[in-house]
Amino acid sequence: MESTNRYITIKTHINHGEPKESHFELKTAAFGLSVELGSNDVIVKNLYVSIDPYQINRMKSYSPSQKAINFAVGIALGEVIDAYGVGRVVASGNPKFEKDDLVAGLITWGEYSKIKDGNMLNKLDPMGFPLTYHVGILGFSGLTAYGGFFKVCKPTKGEKVFVSAAAGSVGNLVGQYAKLFGCYVVGCAGSKKKVELLKEQLGFDEAFNYKEEKDLKSTLKRLFPDGIDIYFDNVGGEMLKVAVSNMNTFGRVAVCGIISEYTDEKRAAPDMIDVVYKRITIRGFLATDYMNAHADFMSTTCDYLRTAKIKVLEDITPGVESIPSAFIGLFHGDNVGKKIVKIANE
Repeated sequence: MESTNRYITIKTHINHGEPKESHFELKTAAFGLSVELGSNDVIVKNLYVSIDPYQINRMKSYSPSQKAINFAVGIALGEVIDAYGVGRVVASGNPKFEKDDLVAGLITWGEYSKIKDGNMLNKLDPMGFPLTYHVGILGFSGLTAYGGFFKVCKPTKGEKVFVSAAAGSVGNLVGQYAKLFGCYVVGCAGSKKKVELLKEQLGFDEAFNYKEEKDLKSTLKRLFPDGIDIYFDNVGGEMLKVAVSNMNTFGRVAVCGIISEYTDEKRAAPDMIDVVYKRITIRGFLATDYMNAHADFMSTTCDYLRTAKIKVLEDITPGVESIPSAFIGLFHGDNVGKKIVKIANE
């Protein structure tokens, strides 16, 4: 049985600046909806795919990240792009999966995925939650926020926490986890609307629009008169520099992402005298570092969801053809919460 598959590729590497529509191409190709006898492969109809800024480093002709871990390997021109998402099994030669099973894992920026040996794919029990939750808050975005805050930052109740890109897929959850834990939390975002969202809906103690602040160092000093204990960094660059300058002794920085540096060759580094004399810990991490905390993460987060203690921010656009614009929008701050593209009806 054969169908057609529409999928997104890159036409040119994105080595300088922000991604543009001209970097991408929507392709159509014949696609088999059955597996060969004796094959261990799984054919998946994609339902929802995650749109994440780190993918731009895979779209460069070279990035140090490409050699660090297998899911960050470079993407060849014209090659289908893999990404985290949720789908439904169409056909399977793998005994772990049956037709119509819901699955979560590495699928593709396309309408269908052929997963060799069913690798990086798991059966999905929705547990009564929308499938999109399993792409975002109950997927790697949630685990990133949970692992980064609780395992990297090791918070103590009452500590003062600063979160950058706080209205993004990870930052909004870090702020909510921190408030539920009993911390004082300040977030920054790139619009007045997002700032209001952080304070009025998500419960942040304070928030500010970094685009309107002429002196970020003074802004942080005003909002943290007693200093910052924890900085959850999603942007890098100048924000990391000024956050460290306002940190307390034994402060902790969890470096989750550096989106300001993915497309800008300018770099800004913290004052290392601050790091040494304040004994500040700066640690980069990936969600996969904390798979051993996955059960705790799921238990805690599901409980928060069921008791309405945590709010879910999702930004969903329809159609595989909208993937490039959805991805480009991340670098303009267009998204609020987790950016997801809906590929097909459930």
